[in-house]
Amino acid sequence: MEPQPNRATSTSSPHTPPDISAEPDVSRQASTASRRKTRLPRPAKRAPRSFLGWLGHFLGLLGMPLQLLALGLLGLAVFISVTLPDLPDVESLRTVQFQEPLRVFSADGALISEFGIERRRPVAIGEIPPLVVNAFLATEDSRFFEHGGVDTVGMGRALISYLTTGEKAQGGSTISMQVTRNFFLSPEKTFQRKLMEVLLTLHVEQALTKDEILELYLNQIFFGHRAYGISAAASLYYDKRLDELTEAEAAMLAGIPKAPSTNNPVTNPARALERRDYILGRMRELGYIDTNRYEIALNAPDTALLQRRQPELDAGFIAEMVRSEMLRFYGEDAISQGYRVTTTVESWLQTAAQDSLRLSLSQYDRRHGYRGPEAVVNLAGMSEERMDEYLATVVRIPELEPGLVTGVTSAGAEIYLGQGQRVTLDAGRLSWARTQRNLARWNGPRRKSSGAVLAGDLIRLRRAKKGGWELSQIPRVGGALVSIAPRDGAVRALVGGYSFNETKFNRAVDMRRQPGSSFKPFIYAAALDKGWTPASLLKDQAVKIPGNERWNPKNADHKELGPIRMRKALALSRNLASINLLQSVGIEEAQTYLRRFGFDLEALPLGLSMALGTGELSPVKLAEGYAVFANGGYHVIPYFIARVEDGNGRIVFEANPPQACADCWYRTGTATASTQGLQPSNPAEQAIDPRIAYQMTSLLREVVEHGTGTRAKKLNREDIVGKTGTTNDVRDSWFAGYQANFVTIAWMGFDDFGKLGRGEEGGKAALGMWIDFMRKALKDQPLATLEPPPGLVQVRVDPNRGTETKSKSGILEMVREENRLMLLGPEPIKVAGPATRKPTTTVKRSAPRVMDDLF
Repeated sequence: MEPQPNRATSTSSPHTPPDISAEPDVSRQASTASRRKTRLPRPAKRAPRSFLGWLGHFLGLLGMPLQLLALGLLGLAVFISVTLPDLPDVESLRTVQFQEPLRVFSADGALISEFGIERRRPVAIGEIPPLVVNAFLATEDSRFFEHGGVDTVGMGRALISYLTTGEKAQGGSTISMQVTRNFFLSPEKTFQRKLMEVLLTLHVEQALTKDEILELYLNQIFFGHRAYGISAAASLYYDKRLDELTEAEAAMLAGIPKAPSTNNPVTNPARALERRDYILGRMRELGYIDTNRYEIALNAPDTALLQRRQPELDAGFIAEMVRSEMLRFYGEDAISQGYRVTTTVESWLQTAAQDSLRLSLSQYDRRHGYRGPEAVVNLAGMSEERMDEYLATVVRIPELEPGLVTGVTSAGAEIYLGQGQRVTLDAGRLSWARTQRNLARWNGPRRKSSGAVLAGDLIRLRRAKKGGWELSQIPRVGGALVSIAPRDGAVRALVGGYSFNETKFNRAVDMRRQPGSSFKPFIYAAALDKGWTPASLLKDQAVKIPGNERWNPKNADHKELGPIRMRKALALSRNLASINLLQSVGIEEAQTYLRRFGFDLEALPLGLSMALGTGELSPVKLAEGYAVFANGGYHVIPYFIARVEDGNGRIVFEANPPQACADCWYRTGTATASTQGLQPSNPAEQAIDPRIAYQMTSLLREVVEHGTGTRAKKLNREDIVGKTGTTNDVRDSWFAGYQANFVTIAWMGFDDFGKLGRGEEGGKAALGMWIDFMRKALKDQPLATLEPPPGLVQVRVDPNRGTETKSKSGILEMVREENRLMLLGPEPIKVAGPATRKPTTTVKRSAPRVMDDLF
């Protein structure tokens, strides 16, 4: 047998694997090992692995799924370690301030207005009935009291539902997570934000109780139509308190927050009912209601309507004044921090002021004729729905209903008022309409009743006193009325125009107009302070100013009466007598005295025309001045905010205005007037001598008894006084007057300084407004009397010469003791006997033309 070749030495194909069963050639291996020892260097010592090296080695030992899981856990740990220090402080939820509107109320609690984007009424969890709580738990988080903020069971159920149906029918967010998201996070949907939401939710659950979390949630969620929180929603949709809600109503409200527009019972009632019924079913499944209550609720109709609380008092100008002041003192947050402002305005007086102003402006407007329609609409082919849409765009003005004339006959006109309502105006209700009268005439040419309005006219209707409707129009003339309490300046009523909806311009506060002769009393008071008396004679004659021949002021009747007692001069509002008096007193001395009434001297002219009221004042500023006369000589500053409370009901401001003496001025019988009481803790500054205040009240009473304000006598009260004021060409009509408890200023005029027309002086246009208001304000009020203060003496005076007399024909005057022997004042004007001088007349003209022909 031939010997087999040695396999270890055989040559084989490079692709033939070696025969591992053959024995090794020991000698060859040893030789090879020997060669390696001599040819290869010794390996260096291995360096220790880094963290990433060990992490890579560790991951290398794991399979792919475990590797991904480990990386995810690692990333989560890193995210938590980096994010945790920057998370917001969840303790801030304990002191969260919900956005609430700024609410303005009258002194007697009537709602005037609400300002703010959000409607909200936060309530404590204890005030929320279990029925309401259960309705929200049934739809939002039935395991709320079981989980720790993140409900893994609920999330798993939502995931399975999504994988099964392909629709997101169930949510995985708990109520705690929604609170976290609403208060701390943005609405973006990212993985990072979701992780932060989970972390924050766990912190919230540790920091707050379940009840605290639920309270935050139910007060924060949005219900549509600017309503936030369950209490505001119950009021908005059902006009109910939370404890008055039924099962059906609670379930309906619980279904809104998920989709406030889609599930809204007002804008989408069908979808809202579907959502309500689903929640009722969940409430039955969870045992919150039994089958009987479920069936009743399921069959209940949808009664949700927008029940917005309307203002209870029409005082838009006061409301805007409050809003402006709150922004000035508390910044932009004042509108959303739930402040509650109580004003000094009294509901019944504010209503009386608003009604009186509107009536006066409407009467003036009617006296001057119908101006025609506000607009003309082509009604051809227009349906009632289209007419409704058009009328909805027309500005709403109180007491003036807009309507479209749809037909006219000889018997009258048919008017469409909207929503299917049609009325007919007979010819008698249209007969007053005529072209705007010429200012120099009382009546313009009358139209036929059938021609007063035409088809397509947009007109205004007013409820007639005897029932039915009558043609009217929005007054173009402006007006203002303000009434303050003379003791402390509290604004009791204020109206800055016919309607705040029509114009926001507040004529009572922001307007500056010439007060005309209503300013004269302050000049007369300055003269009394300088030594003149009510008996002093004044020169009612032309004034000559050297170097100023162009200024030629005249009296309203263009007559000169010569020497005239101060009392009569003021009652008849003699311009020339007032100018001569100011010239005698001295302009600078008079200005210094006028400062005591709170007037800004920069608003007053530095010249003799100041006696005629050519400065510029607002009605409320004029009221401030007259209050000094009305309260016995004290300067009080008008104010309108009595108290401010924050969102938690804490008083943050309470007015403590300077007050006049309460028991030393007007009296009613044996008691003081309504301002009686203790001496004020914050006394007002004594601006003028109380004796002068008494004398001025007496002089202003003469205006009512025998002067330009005699129309006020129809009130049949002896305790009212005042002064008329009319500016050049009858562009402004004023009446400023007072009683023990009211200082009231009435004004009428055009915003563009247009002429009011002849016969519309302060003794008619403005005084009519003043009388109408004071009639209501003084109803059932006892008559107030004014006793002379110490230091006054009674003197019988010759009515023609102003000197003391014993004749029974003399009149009684109260003068200061120091003036007892100087009745004619520092610059006495003497007459030899009874005034026989005939009045100097000038050429009559249709209307005054010079700047200072003021009444």
